[in-house]
Amino acid sequence: MSTQPDPAAAGADLARLTLDFHHTHQLLDPAAQGVQTWEVRITAAGTPVGSLTAVRGLYWKSDNLRERMTDEQSFPALVAAQLLDDEGRFTYAFEEFIESASSILVVDQLHMEEAFADPVVVAVVVAAVIDRLTDNYFAVVLPAENASTDADSVLLAEAGVLLSAREFSDELQIIDTALAAPEEAAQRVRRRLRSLARHEQSAAWDEEDDEGWDEDGEEDEELTARTATVLRVALEELSEQIWQDVAALGNAPLRRGQGRVLGSLPPITFRQDQQWRRQMARCFDDLAADLAKTHTVRPLCTGEEMALHLGIDRAKSLTRNRPRLVAETVEGLAEDRGDFDWDWCSTVLFEDHDVLMLFDASLDGIEDGGNDINHALGLANLAAADWFEPFRPDQARDPDRGFRHP
Repeated sequence: MSTQPDPAAAGADLARLTLDFHHTHQLLDPAAQGVQTWEVRITAAGTPVGSLTAVRGLYWKSDNLRERMTDEQSFPALVAAQLLDDEGRFTYAFEEFIESASSILVVDQLHMEEAFADPVVVAVVVAAVIDRLTDNYFAVVLPAENASTDADSVLLAEAGVLLSAREFSDELQIIDTALAAPEEAAQRVRRRLRSLARHEQSAAWDEEDDEGWDEDGEEDEELTARTATVLRVALEELSEQIWQDVAALGNAPLRRGQGRVLGSLPPITFRQDQQWRRQMARCFDDLAADLAKTHTVRPLCTGEEMALHLGIDRAKSLTRNRPRLVAETVEGLAEDRGDFDWDWCSTVLFEDHDVLMLFDASLDGIEDGGNDINHALGLANLAAADWFEPFRPDQARDPDRGFRHP
């Protein structure tokens, strides 16, 4: 009988994956200074589903890091032999390969239950370990693809590839934490895992899988109750700030970053008058009111699209930086595996992201391409004067709804 969980159970478990970092440090043990061994236990909904070991070699705290890591035996010893010379210094080949590493993190001894034995799941775990145990001056070492034989080592090697590790030798691949590519790769695998958890899929999938699309080719656009509530709070917060901008700045031209919200809009808006700015502020109010009334949101004009982009960014910031405020805001609302998936919101709540092109200096003037040109390119209402024109006549808001502020 198969041990693979059904999709619903797998999705729930993916949403509740947790890492427990265990490290024992004897304060007066000199051997504990240069090398630290962390046991990382992986659980899903409280059930153990895997583990790995992370050996942290601190070059500047060890008399001879090569000897100390060699004493750990197994994979750390292999790493030490290739990256350090007999005197414990980094080899010339390693220093040429890496940007500015001063320490090493060796990740090995992975064990994963079959239901979670997938490279993307492991990649997200490794990315979290890197976040916890390194800074921008670490070389993270994993087994190379061709050197791996057992299934868990192969998984770890494949996870390294997903995290933009570069092959150093036939046995080793290295993630340089000083580079941007590994962090960008980590964001990609985290988004993929969130999508799987949201849509209740099991850990294993094909590259050709559609992430959450239904049979008609359209994704479910329903926001969870907690997501809608936090997004509404974010929009209300931005509303208060932009109305303060309107009162303080009036018709005065703006500079980038001036004000709390108006200065964060595309430069083509910086010379708009106070009436335009009042209409922009009302976009935040309209979207927040939609969420309060229906728990759903759909931008009906370019101004609302921009407001929603800023609202999602602010909501993401709240969930990352204000967890206590968020907890108070959503108290009493049922949890859902799709809660606070802001990347998903950015994908499905918009018909397109054309308005974001206005931030790209290389596309300066695209809003003035003319109706015929923009129509041919599939662009609409990008000029600041057109931001509040409804995309469809039948979706126009009540022109007599007025403004929240005088």
